[in-house]
Amino acid sequence: MTDSTINHFSEEICSESSASRNIVADWLKTHQAELIDTANYIFDNPELAYQEQKSSVRLSTYLQEQGFTVSSGTANIETAFTATWGTGKPILGFLAEYDALPGVGHACGHNLLGTAVIGAACALKNHMETEQIPGTICVYGCPAEEIMSGKIVMNKAGVFDGLDVAVTWHPFDRNRISNDIWMSQDVKNYTFHGVSAHAAKSPQEGRSALDAAELMNIGVNYLREHVPDEVRMHYAYVDNGIPSNVVPDLAKTNYFIRSFKRSRTEDASARVDKCARGAAMMTDTTVDIELVTSCKEMKVNRVLAELYYEAMTHIPTPEYTEDELTFAAELSKEAGLENDGIYFKGLEPLEPEPVPIFIGTDATEVSHTVPLITISAATMCRGTSLHHWAAAKQAGMSIGHKGMLYAARCMAEGTKLLLETPDKLTAAWEEFKNTDA
Repeated sequence: MTDSTINHFSEEICSESSASRNIVADWLKTHQAELIDTANYIFDNPELAYQEQKSSVRLSTYLQEQGFTVSSGTANIETAFTATWGTGKPILGFLAEYDALPGVGHACGHNLLGTAVIGAACALKNHMETEQIPGTICVYGCPAEEIMSGKIVMNKAGVFDGLDVAVTWHPFDRNRISNDIWMSQDVKNYTFHGVSAHAAKSPQEGRSALDAAELMNIGVNYLREHVPDEVRMHYAYVDNGIPSNVVPDLAKTNYFIRSFKRSRTEDASARVDKCARGAAMMTDTTVDIELVTSCKEMKVNRVLAELYYEAMTHIPTPEYTEDELTFAAELSKEAGLENDGIYFKGLEPLEPEPVPIFIGTDATEVSHTVPLITISAATMCRGTSLHHWAAAKQAGMSIGHKGMLYAARCMAEGTKLLLETPDKLTAAWEEFKNTDA
C-alpha cells in the first residue's frame, strides 16, 4: 500500500457525518497515526512468547504518555504489565496481547490486537475524563498467548480478581461479536527415556525412546475413533538432536488436547496419558508427563454480547480503496482463499446461540473469573486463516490497520455504553454467577 492510502484513513475508516462525532471517535481519529506506527513497530519486531521486550515496552510507554500509571512484571512475568487510570468502580479491564509466532511472525495479528486495546483504553479514558465519569481503567499486557500461558498464569496469581468486566478482541476475517465457545485445552509434553546404543553393532542393548514416542502416537491415532467428534488431539515431535545410527535414549512430543467441555478434555487427556505409559511399557522405557498449561472452555455472557453488539450497530465498518481490494484479490488468488470475490463484509448479526469454534485462547480462563466480552474485527480478507502467511501480510498494512482502529472503537464504545447502563453490568454478573460453564 502507498503512503497516500494510509494518509486517507480519516476519510475512509468511517463514513459518518461530523454531527454524529463523539469523544471516542475523535480521539481515535486524532491519534490514529500514532496507533498505526505502534502496530507497525511491533509487526517489524516480532517477538516470541515471553520474549516480548520491545513490544511490551512500546505499548506500556504509550499508555504512560497518555496518563496511565504503569507497573511492569505483573504476576512476576517480565514482559507483562499493568496500566491503570481513574478511581473507584466500576473497574474495567482491557486485555492486550503482542506475541508473535515462530517462522511467520504476526500471522495471528497480535501487533494489531495489543495496539487496538491500548487505543480503546485511551479513547475511553478521554471520554470519562471529559464527561467526569467515575471508574477505573486497567490495561493488562498479557504475553505468551500463542503458547496458551500468559493470562492463565496471571489469572492464577489473582491479577483479574477485582475487575467488574474484562474486554478484549481478536483479529479475524469478519466483523462480529465473538459469541464463541473457544475450546478447553490441555497442553502436555511427553518425554521418553531409554538406553542409548549403536544402532547397527549392538541394537539389542538399546531401548529406543523414539520407538516409544512413535508407538504412543499410533495409540493416540487409534484413540481418535473412540472420543467425541469435537475432541482434537494434535502433536509434534521436539527434536532430540540424535543421529539415526544411534538408538535414541531421549524422545519428546508436545500435545494439544482440546474439546468444548473441560470434563471431555480431561477424559481425553487421561486416555492420551495411558497411551504414553503403555508405549513406555512396550519398549522398556520410561516416560515423564508434564502438564504445561490447561484451561477451561470460554464462558460466554449473553448480556455483554447483546450490549456490545448494540454499540457496534452504530459504528460504521471500514471502507476499502481500490488498491486494497486489488491487493485482497491478488492475495486470495495466490493463497487460494475461498471468498467468491467478496473480500469484506459489514457487521454480521449476533447469533441466537453461542457458536463452538475450533480454536483456543488463554482468555477463556479469565472468562471464569470475571464476565468477559470478545470482539472480532476483519483485519484480513474473507477466507484468510489465522497462523497463515496471508494473515501476516495483511497485519502489516492498511487492511489490518483499518480493522484495528475499528476494533478499538467497538471496544471503547461498547464499554462506554456499559457505563451508561449500570443495570446491564449487574445483569452480566447475575448471568455469570448462574452459568455452569
